[in-house]
Amino acid sequence: MQRLRYSRYFKSFFIGIDIIVVALVFFCFFLRQEDYRFSDGIIENNFIILLILSVFWILLSGKTKLYSVPRTLTYSIYLERLATQIFIFIVGVVLLAKISDNPYIKEDRFLIATVLTVVLLFIKSAVFFTLKYFRSQGVNHRNIMFLAENPSTEIFRNILRKRKDFGYLVFDFKTENFTIEELRTFWKKNGIHTVFLPAQSIFPKDFEHRIFVEAEKNKVKISLIPDFVQTEFYAYEPAYLESLPILVPVKFPLDNFSNYIIKRSFDLLFSLIVLLAVCSWLFPILAVLIKFSSKGPVFFVQKRYGYHDEVFGCIKFRTMCVNEDSATKTTGHNDQRITKIGKFLRKTSLDELPQFVNVLIGDMSIVGPRPHMLVVDDHYKPKIGRYAVRSMVSPGITGLAQVNGLRGDRGNMDIQMKKRILADTYYVRNWSISLDIVIILRTLLLLAKGDKNAQ
Repeated sequence: MQRLRYSRYFKSFFIGIDIIVVALVFFCFFLRQEDYRFSDGIIENNFIILLILSVFWILLSGKTKLYSVPRTLTYSIYLERLATQIFIFIVGVVLLAKISDNPYIKEDRFLIATVLTVVLLFIKSAVFFTLKYFRSQGVNHRNIMFLAENPSTEIFRNILRKRKDFGYLVFDFKTENFTIEELRTFWKKNGIHTVFLPAQSIFPKDFEHRIFVEAEKNKVKISLIPDFVQTEFYAYEPAYLESLPILVPVKFPLDNFSNYIIKRSFDLLFSLIVLLAVCSWLFPILAVLIKFSSKGPVFFVQKRYGYHDEVFGCIKFRTMCVNEDSATKTTGHNDQRITKIGKFLRKTSLDELPQFVNVLIGDMSIVGPRPHMLVVDDHYKPKIGRYAVRSMVSPGITGLAQVNGLRGDRGNMDIQMKKRILADTYYVRNWSISLDIVIILRTLLLLAKGDKNAQ
């Protein structure tokens, strides 16, 4: 097994940094108050407050999973956890200041809350990306291997090879006609930490049992990769009947009526603000440019699948010359059908602005799986069983897949689409309003710097 010298201490180290940061912020504000510095009991009072807040931060992190950071965690999900942790912590700081008899905390509670928010967001994000950078350079990596191949393991291997920042070093091993002795030698020679196996048994039962026994003896971890093509994997979740594990039909967060109301209210408020503050003056300008660029209507309405596969008219600014293939042919690289103003609209995603009207009337949401052309959905639904999970929520103007670069029609489309559906499925199963906000912020950041995957 691969020797791990320092990884076990990461969690304690990061918790320590966070507590020190919180303490330093409070200490700096304390030093600003000359009148209270040497007051009777003030030192003891401050110490008790910091102790309470430190314990609160640590206990809260167990709920937000702030320190449960697997290597494959994306920044969108991490930022959601971080934002949730900081928000609840800041509420605790303000409430504690309200009931505390400490004068400087009472006076500066909102300023302290603001500084804590900025400092913690900056430091935690910097630590996250620093760790990602070192892992991409081969530091703090995990030595892994795959035994046997199927479409799911191929996708998984492809992701791990591409995402160097996950910190996995993949070792190739012959997957046919090998012996347990050869496998054991390979583990020891290369310091293998984890073996990935398809969840569906592909080896003879006795041989597979020997692999598990040998892995336990050599302290090698075995991870099982489920067959992503099977819808059942996403349709059920583990539960317990007393101590007996069973699989029950999964309940998605947005099946909860209160969650639906929160998301719909947010969609209505956000879309109204955008339509009134931006679209009210930008639409006429873009309409004139589109009209001058080529003949045809300003808007392009395309039939797409929405919530529970109901077909709706997705509204966009027209970016192509009028053609008969618009409903059957996807956009290609340097597509000759795209007009000059259309290229600009697509690159900046301004062509999607009319979809805020779709959000307002209830066909779409601000955040959700991007709706595809009917022909694309009809092509991939039989190929990817979990594809139908996307329709369990309303389609979105932006989504988790898009902010992680999974958009466009370049490369191997079968693999790209499977990755995109994995991201969409994660979103459907793990929705929260904080995740929506993080995705929106990341979308705005992409628009500001330019999305290289937009076409």
